[in-house]
Amino acid sequence: MAGTALVVGASGIVGSATAELLNAEGWTVHGLARRPTVQPGVNPIAADLLDPAATREALKDLNPDAVFITTWLRQDNEAENIRVNSAMVRHLLDALPKPTGPRHVALVTGLKHYLGPFEAYGKGTLPQTPFREEQGRLDVDNFYYAQEDEVFAAAARDGFSWSVHRPHTVIGKAVGNAMNMGTTLAAYATLCRETGRPFTFPGSAAQWEGLTDMTDARLLARHLLWAATTPAARNEAFNVVNGDIFRWSWMWRRIAEWFGVERAPFDVIVRPLEQQMAEDAPIWRRIAEREGLAEPDLARLASPWHTDADLGRPIEVVTDMSKSRRMGFTAYQATDDAFFDLFTQLRADRLIP
Repeated sequence: MAGTALVVGASGIVGSATAELLNAEGWTVHGLARRPTVQPGVNPIAADLLDPAATREALKDLNPDAVFITTWLRQDNEAENIRVNSAMVRHLLDALPKPTGPRHVALVTGLKHYLGPFEAYGKGTLPQTPFREEQGRLDVDNFYYAQEDEVFAAAARDGFSWSVHRPHTVIGKAVGNAMNMGTTLAAYATLCRETGRPFTFPGSAAQWEGLTDMTDARLLARHLLWAATTPAARNEAFNVVNGDIFRWSWMWRRIAEWFGVERAPFDVIVRPLEQQMAEDAPIWRRIAEREGLAEPDLARLASPWHTDADLGRPIEVVTDMSKSRRMGFTAYQATDDAFFDLFTQLRADRLIP
């Protein structure tokens, strides 16, 4: 069943993959962003969700069958994260005309539902792994919870169905994205190859040795569409991961081999990428000029702080997807292939040499 969709954050990693899938499936796709980019088959809508009047004006004539919320704005602390990101969801749902037929709203959050916000990430009393949806909320402030509450309140008021999607770290392409491990690692490996530095794992022993999983943006897009079109998935929250598990000691070797760089032995010392890459912007600019790359600004490709947060966790992170499997979602994606597909696309788009 194809219909009309509004993808909020259409230029981001998850939003762009979702818009591409919906377009391929025959949906009429509207993509909302503060600064929309040109995307095949997507009708651009420019709006700042922090401006309720402008958002209302931009959406006044739209009556989507499905709304996919895939955006957020990082703030200096969790109190501000809550204030700003809950307001964005509230302004969006207040601005949309009341549905005249069935409507589904899907909200993308993540595993910070279980791990806590950045200020208390992976600390304190955490649920036992693998994380399961019924484990509920932590007793800490979290902007994910505030976003959910805005969706729940609007659903009760306007009568639409909803779903919440909790991916692990997402692998996908988007320039200028604040949380982008795949492109960050691609840029880092390229810099290591350029300078002769060893490809050094930046994180903790728990991540190097423990089990983990990830989420391909293309698989997440399929999950979003599945939930929007599957009656049993309405008004439910779901974990979303690729379906395989791995150790970073194995994945780091696989990525090093793809780029042809030498791995440094892991010596249990945490060496954050934010420090390793602190002086690399001029080197990247030289590489970009020499190789004719599309983006000479390293800061628009790499987000070392976010990759450090994920790879520096002191605990094993494994996610259970039984809830989706029982309802019929069986898509699978090997995570090393997800990385390699991304690297191949980045090279084809002249974002890495």
